[in-house]
Amino acid sequence: MRVQKLDNLEAYQTASYFTNLFSKAVQEAKEINRKNGLPNDFVVNGKRFYELPNGEIVTENPLANEGAKQ
Repeated sequence: MRVQKLDNLEAYQTASYFTNLFSKAVQEAKEINRKNGLPNDFVVNGKRFYELPNGEIVTENPLANEGAKQ
């Protein structure tokens, strides 16, 4: 991937603003998931992981069999 250098300071400031805004939104969404007992998922080196509300990290989707329990 080629990254193009920008000479416009305003473009950097705008990118920084949106990066911070989106980062805060993601953190809020993760906290809402924890409060509602839902896992947060993330990918590292192409492998999916799930962070349970208690902080435990697992590789199996804890919601995969949710429909089968009902």
